[in-house]
Amino acid sequence: MANSLPIAEYAVAGILHFAMGFQRAAIDREAGAFDHRAYLPLLVQGKTACVVGAGGIGSEVGRLCSALGMRVVGTRRQPLPGAPLPQGFSAIGGTEALDRFLLDSDFVVICCQWTPETTRLFNKDRFAAMKKGSVLVNVARGEIIDEDALIDALQRDHLRGAALDVYVGEFEHPPRRELWSNPRVLITPHISSISDEERHGAIDIFCDNLRAYLDGRPLRNIIDWQRGY
Repeated sequence: MANSLPIAEYAVAGILHFAMGFQRAAIDREAGAFDHRAYLPLLVQGKTACVVGAGGIGSEVGRLCSALGMRVVGTRRQPLPGAPLPQGFSAIGGTEALDRFLLDSDFVVICCQWTPETTRLFNKDRFAAMKKGSVLVNVARGEIIDEDALIDALQRDHLRGAALDVYVGEFEHPPRRELWSNPRVLITPHISSISDEERHGAIDIFCDNLRAYLDGRPLRNIIDWQRGY
């Protein structure tokens, strides 16, 4: 991924937004008075972050979370037995490990690809498996989340908050009212890959691959059409 670092920084910002209770600031501003006891900030050091899809972006998310003192676990579609863990991770599991990781995770960051296998990966059962009071961040695709199940989890106060850079149907219509109007939901218009630095990562990869193709060398980031990415 050409813009892994800014996306990872967005994910950490989403974590910190709800960990610090910054969502309360807008509520207090609207009310015209502070409710100091409603903030309930969390210390992120020592908390557990679960990265769903520990690939290029997910690995950067884990590295940054680890730098803040968090314990980091993650999932991959097919972990390689004996392969070294990405920097900052204490454990990597397959898809079957997700529910086990969710039980103890204070923060969950979705970074995986959207495929038929991951469509509505976070459904009612998965939200039920998440630790009460946890925070969800999605920098992948909206369709990975069952939004009815997310709304239900928020209404039941099962989640502390959700930071969403994506949502279902983001290119056709605004977010659902139940999400956009909820102060415990932070929604942005798919901007996590943008930063002030013009890194041109995608162009660099294209140029490298063009030279490799002309030279008969292996290409980077080849799509596996059976996997879908």
